[in-house]
This record gives sequence, structure tokens and C-alpha cells, in this order.
Amino acid sequence: MTHDEHQRRSVVRDSLGVGLATGVYGASFGALGASGGLSVLQTCAMSLLIFTGASQFAFVGVLASGGNPLSGALTALLLGTRNTLYGLRLAPLLAFSPRRRLGSAHLVIDESTAMAVTRETTALARTGFYWTGVSIFVLWNLFTFLGAFAGSTLGDPRDYGLDAAVGAAFLALLWPRLRERRNLGVGFTAAAVALLLVPVTAAGVPVLAAGGVALLAGVLLRTGDGR
Repeated sequence: MTHDEHQRRSVVRDSLGVGLATGVYGASFGALGASGGLSVLQTCAMSLLIFTGASQFAFVGVLASGGNPLSGALTALLLGTRNTLYGLRLAPLLAFSPRRRLGSAHLVIDESTAMAVTRETTALARTGFYWTGVSIFVLWNLFTFLGAFAGSTLGDPRDYGLDAAVGAAFLALLWPRLRERRNLGVGFTAAAVALLLVPVTAAGVPVLAAGGVALLAGVLLRTGDGR
């Protein structure tokens, strides 16, 4: 086996692991969607068409707390804007044609971005992006249906530890990047800003603020390096 083949298999293996850990959590969204007043069809349609977990949970969270659908949609939209920043980062890295870029846009999520930006070559970045994005899309929609169908019989997903699966998977993705002191400092600063904003801002704002901190740090550090 050549070095390139070994690297590709490693990326595929890691991508499928992330896909499994994240996709299974779709059962939690399915159960919450059904218990929050959505039908099985509506819950599944959200996963199929929106396909960004944070926005989906934000929407059903607003509904479950008695909010109106418009407020839920605005909150979901606010959280979903971070995917635009991901797209800007991925565009030069993946180097897709305009048509292929449009066809791949639906797979731009937290996990597929993280599995792409850490790669050394365009080929490996594409492998990480597609294997992660497609595996999560398939499993997320499958488990959304199962969770919605089970409905209230599933109980609180936190009782099964499912709420920790995505966080653990994403931390595993970030861990290699935190070996550098500079990246560690940016991560802690962004996390601190998000935690400070949680009690005083609407849902979605802390996430965007943390992303803004990381984006600003990237611009300043790039400028400082003379690039």
C-alpha cells in the first residue's frame, strides 16, 4: 500500500467514525421534533432539506418552549449563517467547479468542514469532506425517522447519553489543531466569549460571536505573518 492510499484510508475511516457518532444523534432530533408538535413527515423534511443540526434543534426548541414558528425560523437562520463562513473557507481548498460547488453546498456542515480543512492536499480534503458529509446525511436522516417514529416512547435522549456524542466527536476533530499554543489561545478566547453571551443573548448569537472571534484572530494572525 502506498503512502497516499494509506492516508486516504485513514481519512475515510475517521470520516465514517464521525459520521456514525453524529448521525446517531439524529434520533434525538427526531424524538424532540415529534414531541415538540411536528409530525413525522415534517420532522424528516427538516433533516432532509435543512440538514444542519444546530438550526434544527433551535427551531424545535423554540416551538417546544411555546414560541411561534417565525421566531423559531429566525433563530435557526441565525445559527445557519455560520455555514456561509465555512463555504468561504472551503471554496479555495476544495477547488470545485461552479456546478460541483453548487451540488456540494448541502453537505457544508461543521463536521465535513472540520474533516476537510485539516488535510494536506486537495484530494484528501475532498475525501474528508464527501465521506463525512454523505455519511452524516444518510445516517442523520435515517435516525431522524427512527427517533420521530418512536416519539415519546424514546424518552429524554439525554438519558441515553446521546447529547454528548456530537460534542465528543467534534472535540476529537479539534484536538489535533489545539497542539499549537496559538490555536489553543484562540479556542479558549472564542469559548469564553460564547459562555459570557449565553445568559444575555438569544440562541445562536454566542455561536456566531465565537466564530467571529476565530475569524478575526485568523485575519489578524495572517496579517501579522505578512501573508
